[in-house]
Amino acid sequence: MQLVIIKYNAGNIQSVLYALERIGIAATVTDDHSAIKAADKVIFPGVGEASTAMNYLQERGLDTLIKNLTQPVLGICLGMQLMCTYSEENDTTCLGIFDTHVKKFKGNLKIPQIGWNTVENSTEPIFTGIKADPYCYFVHSYYAELCKETAAVTEYGVRFSSALQKNNFYGVQFHPEKSAVVGEQILQNFINL
Repeated sequence: MQLVIIKYNAGNIQSVLYALERIGIAATVTDDHSAIKAADKVIFPGVGEASTAMNYLQERGLDTLIKNLTQPVLGICLGMQLMCTYSEENDTTCLGIFDTHVKKFKGNLKIPQIGWNTVENSTEPIFTGIKADPYCYFVHSYYAELCKETAAVTEYGVRFSSALQKNNFYGVQFHPEKSAVVGEQILQNFINL
């Protein structure tokens, strides 16, 4: 099984690699188009700022490549947000895989949300074998609005999409690589798709 992590300038790549190692999975980190297309599974991680990340993807043609992938793709945190239509973060047009907008948390919330929060999980295959409403680890100032592709919901001032799913594309706002046993199970479920 060939697993590729997309390399771009918005990485939490090392912690994703360590989490995969813990479950016995090796991954290649690359921005090579042919290697990404040939992979059985693709992880699109991300920590950072939306417009800078999108510019980087566009400069390398990775934006078009990602949208056209047919194997299972997992977006994590900023990776998931970039798979949405639009982000308020620096007025950024994103990949448009998920038909929803990414907005900034407002009000008197502590921003970013950092720490553990409940994920009202669903019957989506990446949540197989996970008890109802697990705690997962979040670090984010922006959130994806609820939409028809919402696969799990979390509340932090507002109810938002903590997971999205459409065809072969999966996204999680939380960090499975930092979410202990639950996160490892989600990564394993993704590998098993």
